[in-house]
Amino acid sequence: MAMASAESTKQLVVESAPGSKTALPMVITLFFLWGFITCLNDILIPHLKHLFTLNYAEVMLVQTFFFTGYFVFALPSGKVIDWIGYKWTMVAGLLVMAVGALCFLPAAMVPSFPLFLVALGIVAAGMTLLQVAANPYVLVLGPPQTSSSRLNLAQAFNSLGTTVAPYVGSLFILATVPLATSQLTLLSPAALHAYRVAEASVVKLPYTLIAIILVSFAIALALYKLPAIRTHQSNDGAAATPLPSIWTHRHLVLGVIAIFVYVGAEVSIGSFLINYLNQPDIGNMPQKTAALYVAFYWGGAMIGRFCGAGITQKLRAGPVLGVAAIVACCLVITSMLSFGHVAMWSIILVGLFNSIMWPNIFALGLAELGPLTNLGSSLLVMGILGAALIPLLQGFVADHIGIHHAFFLPALCYVYICFYGFNGSIVRHPPIAA
Repeated sequence: MAMASAESTKQLVVESAPGSKTALPMVITLFFLWGFITCLNDILIPHLKHLFTLNYAEVMLVQTFFFTGYFVFALPSGKVIDWIGYKWTMVAGLLVMAVGALCFLPAAMVPSFPLFLVALGIVAAGMTLLQVAANPYVLVLGPPQTSSSRLNLAQAFNSLGTTVAPYVGSLFILATVPLATSQLTLLSPAALHAYRVAEASVVKLPYTLIAIILVSFAIALALYKLPAIRTHQSNDGAAATPLPSIWTHRHLVLGVIAIFVYVGAEVSIGSFLINYLNQPDIGNMPQKTAALYVAFYWGGAMIGRFCGAGITQKLRAGPVLGVAAIVACCLVITSMLSFGHVAMWSIILVGLFNSIMWPNIFALGLAELGPLTNLGSSLLVMGILGAALIPLLQGFVADHIGIHHAFFLPALCYVYICFYGFNGSIVRHPPIAA
């Protein structure tokens, strides 16, 4: 018994298999894992900024290297799916991520900021394989009209990972009290090197444990019988019609831009949050304490996605996305124009309204693509490049006008997302002929 994933005459279908009923919970675990690992970057940023005495633009290379991997490896990941299938692509992604996590060990031993960036790039390559395979896989594991709801549920567990990560990261990575910059300048070269080696070594244990977990889950997934996905073509005797260019699908092309600005805004806020809350006129708290508040930002996204899984069963995904973008934009502007607890909590609350953006944009972008779904998924994942470029740009802006007012960039991003929700996501292409 095959279940269609779209209404076109060519479509992705899920083959029945012994693991069909438990496939969704199994794949959702992947969302938790990559959410946890991605959010650790927010803890690494203040740690590496101090460790290597970097400015905001320099330390944002963490996100640039990490999220550029999505852009570089997204299309090849789609080809890997065509070659070995969804399941084995996810297994390969877990193993590549494990290799990247282990590369943190030599980076900490040197210690070397460029080696940390290389390790992050390898983790991102594996995570790209996971994202390109897992997102469309979740979409087709049920009726098309509830695909956005399923992806909201999966992304809720992704946000659970991002909520837990700041607590774990603060315990391991921000556990020590760093020396002030003025104290570092008094150290001899040998003493400074010894200090950096000691401070960098705090990443060894958490990333070793991460590598072990990733390998263990890769083995479990390899042994698990996930239902296969194949392309189904109706057999009505008509001659096959060549598929239209992927670029003719306006809702997909605009969706790639929406993903670009969404992840850019979300990651920019998360990346700057610890340093932002550390400011005397905002939160006036030490970095370890501020790291705990990052969990509220990502926890809001988790709560919103659990709620969104129900909301998008009742309401259309596009308008819901548009309204969420309006509220997020207003909260960012409020934070920019205020100080103290108002500025602090308004920026943290943005996470709640970020929650439904990724799953809704992804589902809207892939709507009615049929056999072009794999390619469409790859293009949407390429849009994650926004998380590499927008935080870097915000870093340059923060170095020149201050961290407080640099948040105007995320605000502009939410304006575009509002447009996409209400207008750009409307499907206007004709049905794909068989």
